[in-house]
Amino acid sequence: MPSSLEEIVALLDLEQLEVGLYRGRQPESSSLKRVFGGQVAAQALMAAQLTVPADRYVHSLHLYFILGGDPGIPIVYDVEVVRDGGSFNTRRVAARQHGAIIFYMTASFQKKEDGWDHQDRMPVVPPPEETTPLSDIIQTHGSRRQSAGWREEWAAFDMRFIGDNREPDDPQRAFVPVCQRLWFRADGTLPDSPNVHNAAFTYISDFSLLGAALAPHGQIIGSPNVQAASLDHTIWFHRPIAADQWLLYDQTSPSASGARGLSTARVFAQDGTLVATVAQEGLIRPIVPKA
Repeated sequence: MPSSLEEIVALLDLEQLEVGLYRGRQPESSSLKRVFGGQVAAQALMAAQLTVPADRYVHSLHLYFILGGDPGIPIVYDVEVVRDGGSFNTRRVAARQHGAIIFYMTASFQKKEDGWDHQDRMPVVPPPEETTPLSDIIQTHGSRRQSAGWREEWAAFDMRFIGDNREPDDPQRAFVPVCQRLWFRADGTLPDSPNVHNAAFTYISDFSLLGAALAPHGQIIGSPNVQAASLDHTIWFHRPIAADQWLLYDQTSPSASGARGLSTARVFAQDGTLVATVAQEGLIRPIVPKA
């Protein structure tokens, strides 16, 4: 995983191989056995953005994670032009490694237009400076290895845990509406480019969503009792995003069944503007120890 924001930005600088064909590099070092899904999604979005006019901005992404990516080799992104219209542009991106498709994305872009405007109200939460950095929580409650791994893998983002609405000893916790919240932002200043900010947000949007689906069951991502993986992921971009400013990730999980969990989230800027909505379904398979 990238150990700095500068490396995140470098990962988003794709090499063009041919018209509509791009190659994305990997982080210089990572302890992960497969490529982080947010990285593939962010690079795929960058590839698609490079094929649309500068006055068109992404308003929705629909992603499918098909195979785990190999962190040892680059990823090739093949962008298909589905439609170029007067107001909207549609792109389909296939990510390939070892001759196989590991990821698909469909993205839609729109020129700026005026229209009706309304949004949900941001929930009342403590400001970021009054919440606990996730790195401190890992350092306090995790092992030395987990703490070191966190600093290595997630140093590019500042994340602050707000909390959730469940009591761990409540036998009815699985039936309580799930609510899990955190603040996050890129830890530094990103280039003044909407494309980079949208891609950086897409990168970090893959963090913690499945945790909301596991929380009612007393589990966390990384637990030896859980096999977890993103299956599909959707983002609707409502308004411009500044990924290096504080964003509230207001997560909920309406359902878990069949070894899959569904999580949704509203994303607010600190001034209360609703900038995006995210949804993800993932594998949350219980691991039963062998007798």
